[in-house]
Amino acid sequence: MFKLSRKLDKLVCRTLEKQLSLTYTTAPDTKKEEEFRVLNLKYVKNQVTPRRLPKKTDFLPPRSSQMAVDQDWGNVWPGPRTFHPATVPLPVRQGYNPKGVAPAKYANAELMKIPNFLHLTPPVIKRQCEALKKFCTPWPKSLDTDEKCLKHFPIEVSSSDYCHSSPTIRDPLARIVTVKFKLDSLKLDERPRDKFLRLVGDRYDEKSDVVTIVTDRCPLKKQNYEYAMYLITALYHESLNVEPWEELKSEADMERYIWENNASKSNIEKMFGRDAKDIGHIGTYSASVDKYMNEGENEYTVTQYGEAVRKILDLPSIPE
Repeated sequence: MFKLSRKLDKLVCRTLEKQLSLTYTTAPDTKKEEEFRVLNLKYVKNQVTPRRLPKKTDFLPPRSSQMAVDQDWGNVWPGPRTFHPATVPLPVRQGYNPKGVAPAKYANAELMKIPNFLHLTPPVIKRQCEALKKFCTPWPKSLDTDEKCLKHFPIEVSSSDYCHSSPTIRDPLARIVTVKFKLDSLKLDERPRDKFLRLVGDRYDEKSDVVTIVTDRCPLKKQNYEYAMYLITALYHESLNVEPWEELKSEADMERYIWENNASKSNIEKMFGRDAKDIGHIGTYSASVDKYMNEGENEYTVTQYGEAVRKILDLPSIPE
């Protein structure tokens, strides 16, 4: 009985200690209530929220309004870049406005989309050319005319380079190479010249006597240039080459009429009783016959042939 009473006393003491510790920890702290505000999730009628005043930001004036009149534009815009309206001191406009003038340069996406060449002004180009002069050689003094240049450099090579805004610097059109040269610069005889013209086809212009070869098969410009030089070399040597079957070619197989190789020459020699070179006006007569047979019958060729016949027979011309 005594032991039971002692156990009860111990239990009562333990419960009292727990209650005292809980009351001590949950007691309100006046200091904490003064330091932190109470979160009020309910709307209070008299509650006033302080209005936050907008913060004003001071913007600097555009650079174009602060530029001097003699400003070095090459330092302002040294290289290619996107259009910036605050830097360019020009009233540039771009775009379409159905109700008025084109939009101004500020907040204009059209001006930023297109490439500009504001970095290539005439003074900047002159300065860059002066810097590149030390890497160039002077122009030869003997090549003072176009005729001399064409004589010593008969081949003309032209290609294009493109500059635009793109993820890659390569343009598919930049690989195209065009080579031009006069056919007379090859100094071919009649037979190889005729064969050369058949090989080039419509790449030859009869009026200007210029052969034009365009190459675009290879991916690089240098490769297309070397391919064009190879084609010219192959055409030249192939035109000089004589196949065995070409020796069997008769006058009926000729594509053009040649007076010296036809019966017209022998007939004239029989008529006058001497060689063709000793007959007067034979050059005019042979040229008119060649034109008449090669170009066909028309008013001009018939008139020229009639005048040549009257000259070689020493007959008076028809009065106009």
